[in-house]
Amino acid sequence: MKRDSRFRIAVIPGDGIGPEIVGSCLQVLEVLRDRLGGVGFDFRQLEGGAGHYQKAGAAFSAESMAECKKADAVLFGAIGLPDVRYPDGTEISTQFDLRFEMDLYAGLRPIRSYPSLPRVLADKRAVRIDLVLVREQTEGLLYSHRRGTFEDDVAWETMRISREGSRRVAEFAFRLAERRAKTRRRAGKVTCVDKANVLSSMAFFRKVFSEVAASHPQVSAEYAYVDATAMKLVKAPWEFDVLVTENAFGGILSDLSAGVVGSLGLAPSADIGERHAVFQPAHGSAPDIAGKGVANPIAQILSAALMLDWLADQHGEPRLAHGARILEHAVDKALTVVCPIELGGQDGTVAITKAIMTQIRKA
Repeated sequence: MKRDSRFRIAVIPGDGIGPEIVGSCLQVLEVLRDRLGGVGFDFRQLEGGAGHYQKAGAAFSAESMAECKKADAVLFGAIGLPDVRYPDGTEISTQFDLRFEMDLYAGLRPIRSYPSLPRVLADKRAVRIDLVLVREQTEGLLYSHRRGTFEDDVAWETMRISREGSRRVAEFAFRLAERRAKTRRRAGKVTCVDKANVLSSMAFFRKVFSEVAASHPQVSAEYAYVDATAMKLVKAPWEFDVLVTENAFGGILSDLSAGVVGSLGLAPSADIGERHAVFQPAHGSAPDIAGKGVANPIAQILSAALMLDWLADQHGEPRLAHGARILEHAVDKALTVVCPIELGGQDGTVAITKAIMTQIRKA
């Protein structure tokens, strides 16, 4: 357990709507603080992203990276501006720098339905959607980020799959399924999503997954190709529990999964390593709506709930886990009285934030 009750949080608002939704999240955490029995936070705001790249020629400074490593956790907004790119044509992506530098190998993407919101899928079983996609984040195809090469008129990227990288992300997925099984009082299941019928790297990923599965007999293991999984996530997403997959596949499937529950604005995420973790919404910076007051802060706020849960596990602090449940419950209750604009409602950033804070005060 942490000796004191204060946690140092590095905060990177970023670009576009990032500062707006991070601001909402910090307001919510300030209200929540009164319910945490003396637990507090020291927030240190840092610059980073495409705007910083324009000003300083670097997306993130060495000093800011050092600050992130010293922090107990990192709360991240959104990064990127479509017209600001590296010389190789790729977008500014500070989150990649953090993932590789801090070895944040497990990308956590929880997806669940909210019965009070308009359903995307007509099937009534869609109210049961409650899955988590785990993506390996330091290898796979995206390992080639800023490492691609050009020869004449041909561009080359490299898919990297290692035994250790595959083992530890599979282990993470099985441990997560075990915890979910206890809290949900149902059998856990992990689905290995790959393209093992075509790619030798994916066949190796599946092989290592099978080895890890053997040491977790209480959790069911199943296998699915990524294309078939994409279809099933649209037709019957309620049949999934935990999915684990390669980096690029995971990025695509997590956005698809958010779509079937209505919006990326409802999708939190976490990038987790052995010692460090970053928490941010799954969506991008949406510069086209920045400053208009219409951004949905829910994914950012739910990412903060993931942060509280992770800190609770890391430091043996049950008050933080209790705070995460309060946040999640407050979002659930708020969504019975507000509806985000991107889902056909009329409620923007301020209205949603106020509704969530009201529910926290009632908890």
